[in-house]
Amino acid sequence: MQIEVYRMTAEEDSLTITLEAICDTFSSLLWDIEYYQCGSFEVYIAANPKNIDIFQTDRIIGRDDDNLHFGIIESVLINTDIENGDYLTVRGRFLMCLLERRIIYPTYNTTSVKKYSDIVQEVITQNALLANNRRIPGLSLGTVTGTCWEETATLQISYSNLMQWVYTMCEKLGGTANIRLVKSAGEQYRMVFDLSEGADRSIMQEDNPHIIFSDAYSNLLSFSYAEDSSVQKNFAYIFGQGKGDERKRTTYHEGSEPAYLDRYELYVDADDISETEQVEGETVPIPEEKYIELLKTRGSERLVLPQTASESDIAAHNTQYVYNRDYFVGDYVTVQHRRFGMMQQKIQLIGMIEGFDQNGRSLTPTFKEA
Repeated sequence: MQIEVYRMTAEEDSLTITLEAICDTFSSLLWDIEYYQCGSFEVYIAANPKNIDIFQTDRIIGRDDDNLHFGIIESVLINTDIENGDYLTVRGRFLMCLLERRIIYPTYNTTSVKKYSDIVQEVITQNALLANNRRIPGLSLGTVTGTCWEETATLQISYSNLMQWVYTMCEKLGGTANIRLVKSAGEQYRMVFDLSEGADRSIMQEDNPHIIFSDAYSNLLSFSYAEDSSVQKNFAYIFGQGKGDERKRTTYHEGSEPAYLDRYELYVDADDISETEQVEGETVPIPEEKYIELLKTRGSERLVLPQTASESDIAAHNTQYVYNRDYFVGDYVTVQHRRFGMMQQKIQLIGMIEGFDQNGRSLTPTFKEA
């Protein structure tokens, strides 16, 4: 595996990217792919004039064995040490972080029912693709895969950070978003925004081969599990525009209405959801029943499930299941620990830190209950 470093020159509607260097002599590399947030990377490498010239902020980092994830160098730290030598610590995040540079403005509003894939793509188009100074050069819409993105809603959103809002939608639906580089011609590249969904590879289904991490199979090296029910919120009171008793309001919960000790209430201030919309250049009022649906959508985004997390070390060189061939970040798998009598029949792999150093390759996954 080699690290590739690219110089990026952004123009109005294209990216010119040139390969600056290929590096395979680094001390360590951490490649952290996340499903519900922007992934990151860290390179630890000897500090010398050549490497200092190569690893500069705003350059792009890639791997010759990964054509889906590319990062932007955001920080470079030089440490000098008489005993251990001089080293660079190069850190950054993957290309989704470019969306963090935009907010959702002006207000996006749809009172007609639309698929979430259409909603997300329209918000991206409005705030990052139109031909003005807010455009992110070279960015275009890509593919949509996964049934979760076919869910529908009415929605109004404004002023939220674009990247954070996209990941909020991802976590709500169970999908993910990614920006990858695609070479077009010569040294011209374009960035493609994709929406996708992980596959179910747990023992709870029969469509895909089962992926089971277990101490019984010697592919689960360490195991930790944490659960926190104090953070959950499962019943929302949502208040929109208006004053006093005239303020528009509704409630939202999923499934049967929670009651008694199972009810965790939440107040949602949705005063920013306007009661009017633009139709063919005219400002018209939103019908009350549609406005209530907008409030319910906002409430659904604010619910918080009980937090469960499981971190493990799994065998990096296990030939039974190969990472990025047999299973991927976002997939649902099964985790078993015989000594504790624990079986997580369907749990989602939401993050994977792939590490390379003098000891070889390591895999540190993070799981979340389905």
